Amino acid sequence: MSIEWITVLMFGSMLLLLAIGLPLAFVTGLIGVTFCLGLYGPAGLQLIASRIYSFMNEYALVSVPMFIMMASLMERSGVAKDLFDTMRVWAGKLPGGLAIQTMVAATIMGAMTGIIGGEIVLLGLIALPQMLRLGYDRKLAIGTICAGGSLGTMIPPSIVLIIYGLTVNVPIGDLFTANLIPGLILSGVYMVYIFLRCQMNPQLGPPAPEAERNIPLRRKLAQLRGLILPMLVIVAVLGTIYLGVASVTEAAGMGVVGTLIASAIRGDLKWEHVRNSTLQTMQTCGMLLWLSFGATAMIGVYNLAGGPAFVKEIMTGMALPPVGIIVVMMLILMVLGCIMDWVGICLLTMPIFVPIVRELGYSPVWFGVLFCLNMQVSYLSPPFGPAAFYLKGVAPKDITLNEIFAALWPFILLQVAVLMVVLFFPQIALWLPGE
Repeated sequence: MSIEWITVLMFGSMLLLLAIGLPLAFVTGLIGVTFCLGLYGPAGLQLIASRIYSFMNEYALVSVPMFIMMASLMERSGVAKDLFDTMRVWAGKLPGGLAIQTMVAATIMGAMTGIIGGEIVLLGLIALPQMLRLGYDRKLAIGTICAGGSLGTMIPPSIVLIIYGLTVNVPIGDLFTANLIPGLILSGVYMVYIFLRCQMNPQLGPPAPEAERNIPLRRKLAQLRGLILPMLVIVAVLGTIYLGVASVTEAAGMGVVGTLIASAIRGDLKWEHVRNSTLQTMQTCGMLLWLSFGATAMIGVYNLAGGPAFVKEIMTGMALPPVGIIVVMMLILMVLGCIMDWVGICLLTMPIFVPIVRELGYSPVWFGVLFCLNMQVSYLSPPFGPAAFYLKGVAPKDITLNEIFAALWPFILLQVAVLMVVLFFPQIALWLPGE
């Protein structure tokens, strides 16, 4: 069978099975095993097993459950709530001040956790009622929480970066360093947008009542104590990585220890929290592992059949400059992001795309930043944008899913704008890693 027909049948079958509701992990695994048996017989299954073992044997993969555990403990400990309360007292008379401070808190929380679900839920429970109480425009409040809560995929430590680095064999520390400036730029663009919208129309984000904004400076300074524990956790993770004291895996373990210490200092270190966080970590890791098994099997068979050479021939054969080919890849990722989870997208596409990126003379670290920005878009994009569903689970009942998705479009456009800036100015991402 020709590689053209293998491509059509393999990915056509995947879309069909996904459309009828089968989980992605089982879809990719089933297709991988079926095509392996059909093309190479039972002996080919050993190649699948070997490929899966090689991926799962990576030491850096241990950091994934550590970061998930850290985020789960952070969500339950009250450290993140202290952070938001600290930010809120500094909102002052600024129109849209609470939304801007919420974005600042979301940025710091992103640097503490690396995943988005718990962050959006937490902000939805704490920040959304406050903004609605003050008369904020509902769409602005919803968009602020979903966009800010998704920053955990961009700002290190990020599970997306870890899986990308393991998939394409790129140093995870370099990816963390490269994503720092683009992640902060994206957060800054969100804040500038909120500020300008509220400056043009103060009714979108009215300042707090007089009694809440005239807080004595002494109390504001005292409230800054709420930043101490979050900053200690960030230093325990990112500081040890950037200073070369610890590897990513070791820093993840330091993050868990730091979170446990912070919870103990607050008096919130309870056996129930540890137990529930452990169970959540096991469930999340189980999902990630099954997705990895299936996608690794499917893409391994496709690679063995000559898929990467076929895709490379198509990509390089287009009458486009190299940057045009990268744009085409970004468009493909955006479409896939509307219908698939980021883990599946990464495991299925990056082993094919990144060798082409290298062949074109681009840095895979820079492409990893573009991939993360693209997945930012996928978190907000209908019909399956997970950020909207996370918020819907904790939002007031009168806020519909359609209203949430309608509120996200301005932030999606901002994400695409930052993506294009990093695409055409790679040094924004590559300056800190020194590439």
